[in-house]
Amino acid sequence: MSNDSAPQSGLATADTTAGQTELVNVRKEYGDTVAVDGVSVAIEPGELLVLLGPSGCGKTTTLRMIAGLETPTAGTIRIDGEDETRTLPKNRDLSMVFQSYALYPHKTVRENLAFPLAKMDLSASERDTQIQEVANLLEITDLLDKQPGQLSGGQRQRVAVGRTIVRKPRLFLMDEPLSNLDAKLRVQTRSEIRDLQQRLGTTTVYVTHDQEEAMSIGDRLAIMRNGQIEQIGSPRDVYHHPENEFIAGFIGDPQINFIDRGGDHSLFEAVEPPRAAVRAGIRPEALTLAPERTQPVSFEATITLVEPVGHSYELTLDAGGVTLTALIERLPPDVGTGDTLAFGFAPADVYWFDDNGATIVER
Repeated sequence: MSNDSAPQSGLATADTTAGQTELVNVRKEYGDTVAVDGVSVAIEPGELLVLLGPSGCGKTTTLRMIAGLETPTAGTIRIDGEDETRTLPKNRDLSMVFQSYALYPHKTVRENLAFPLAKMDLSASERDTQIQEVANLLEITDLLDKQPGQLSGGQRQRVAVGRTIVRKPRLFLMDEPLSNLDAKLRVQTRSEIRDLQQRLGTTTVYVTHDQEEAMSIGDRLAIMRNGQIEQIGSPRDVYHHPENEFIAGFIGDPQINFIDRGGDHSLFEAVEPPRAAVRAGIRPEALTLAPERTQPVSFEATITLVEPVGHSYELTLDAGGVTLTALIERLPPDVGTGDTLAFGFAPADVYWFDDNGATIVER
């Protein structure tokens, strides 16, 4: 599914001028349990919006309400300016890829692709043309006469996507579509999905708990916790400008280092924390080796663990009783566990949080 090999087809001319998909104060209750609590978001035409968050945060329930598979307890869902809050799923002109692929095991790939077209007013030749276009686009032409049981996980995933796009819906919904693939195939396939979505220009809502996947595929991320959206922004924005402690800790691998101001804050003697700050955060990649103390702030730390992670080294440090993680691109060959070295960072790389967990933005 590379850009060079994928043919141009009629499917690549989706109308990106269609209106927004908008959720306004959407709420979903199951008895006394609040699964989604006042979610509001406007999804722009042609955008790939990722609903990201830990298990149980309400992201899949939100997606299912957009699809019409769940009815909101309160709030409004508008698609292309029309109130679709209580419209039946079959009348919303949406397509959804489920975590389980949901292919018919007794049907061939061709028959699976044809199924969504059955109720459309198309001739047999028109159906065949659309199926062939999708097969060419996803490079599954040689699989058309096979059944799902004869396919690999990656091939089944492509067929599931094909069944979603074959009838040219106005909105794609994807619920953890890569969760059944191994790590290497996940990386390859998410790139293919992103490339396909950009070429088709179809508005897409994508659910995942994997922040690396979300950062690589989304135009914007809506990060959820406890049924609410904590922050909406581009991958760059949520990484560099987290609105609170939860976002700072959830986005980034390895996770950001948190240090309580009331503890050993000798690391920050030269930083002059804001008056309201109760906790500091510094990302592992912001910590550098500083053998000549050239960084504005430097400190001594003992390396307690060295983990090679491909292009760099993840170090666990003991800095006077404070455990920190550093991500170092180059590690001198004579440096290892048990060595005490100087590390440093720039004050501008420190995040400060108040007692409510909100990020303090200094003016």
